[in-house]
Amino acid sequence: MRISEIFYSIQGEGELTGVPSVFVRTTGCNLRCRWCDTKYASWDPSGEEMALSEILAYVKARAANHVVLTGGEPMVAKGVSELAQALKDQNQHVTIETAATVSPDGIVCDLASLSPKLSNSTPGSGEIESGWIEQHEARRLRLDVIDAWMAQYNYQLKFVVASQTDLKEIDDLLGMLKITPVPHKVLLMPEGVTTESLKERDAMLVEHCKQRGFRYCRRLHVDLFGNTPGT
Repeated sequence: MRISEIFYSIQGEGELTGVPSVFVRTTGCNLRCRWCDTKYASWDPSGEEMALSEILAYVKARAANHVVLTGGEPMVAKGVSELAQALKDQNQHVTIETAATVSPDGIVCDLASLSPKLSNSTPGSGEIESGWIEQHEARRLRLDVIDAWMAQYNYQLKFVVASQTDLKEIDDLLGMLKITPVPHKVLLMPEGVTTESLKERDAMLVEHCKQRGFRYCRRLHVDLFGNTPGT
């Protein structure tokens, strides 16, 4: 598999915040989110080939019971299903962080961390090469795929919020799903790559979470390490 980076840290987002985890970041993505904080795995994908045995050996050498498959978009990575199964065979808890644009197809997964992309993710004219704006818009939201993940796995729905407008878009999206999500499984995460920019959206998100029963999702790794690869 082509791997952008593999590292041992703590989970900074979602239900498992604070849990020591090995992160396996695949390279390549079918989207081009304008605020992406891992463009080295999506917009300008880079990485090295790693054998399955190498990845498993790295995980086994760490004092972790949790592995996070992330990207980019891990579900477009060749061999991801085999990797997930092999990790489970090593008694690891497997989280898959995905934009939920690719059907699960029975992949092994203990926590599906679904991050559907809102309209705030679409790059503007001049920010990306020709054709990608249209491709991103066509691919970014697959309600049928979100429903499939939610029906088959323990899940969390994680939304990146930049403005008040995004909150209505989230409510509208949730209303279009066939499966009504449990409110505390809906996580609102502020857009930003610095502690200061995250704090600017705290009050707005906390108030909406209180009104709707959603969960506020802090980006703990940004507070601890900054926007730094390998953390």
